[in-house]
Amino acid sequence: MTATPAADPTMDAITTAVTLGHQGETARARQELLVIWEDLGVLGDPLHRCTLAHYLADLHPDPAEALMWDVRALDAAGALTDRRAGEHHAGLEVAGFYPSLHLNIADNLRRLGSFEAAAGQISEAEERVATLPQGPYGDMIRTAIRGVRDAITARDTTPRSSSPTVAATD
Repeated sequence: MTATPAADPTMDAITTAVTLGHQGETARARQELLVIWEDLGVLGDPLHRCTLAHYLADLHPDPAEALMWDVRALDAAGALTDRRAGEHHAGLEVAGFYPSLHLNIADNLRRLGSFEAAAGQISEAEERVATLPQGPYGDMIRTAIRGVRDAITARDTTPRSSSPTVAATD
């Protein structure tokens, strides 16, 4: 028998806010996530900080604002342990977070025209791609990594149509 994860009101609140964003209420979702962030503080639970910052970045169409949150997510991942991640979801490992985190930073740097820095971050994502699971999520991240690499090479600053931030315009 596998253990059921303990109730986590903070993750529930983050999920509720993210759902609002997915439903098009990005301003409200941002506001709710910012309230949670204030409660967490910069030394709060790394899983909560990483998750919240990762999703909050997706709610900012401005690549500079998104970059700020993506860096916070990466920083929080560095403090996160597999044990803590596994408490939230059995088998979840921090290493699997890094391809997406580096991808998002690379994409924002690219959109800002900082192509060398973006290339460094996309290389980080590529080096960690083996940690991604097989299946739709892993395939989506691998495809996005290739797309961002191509856009960096082309010196293209256009937002990707598949980027979550493209929809975050309210």
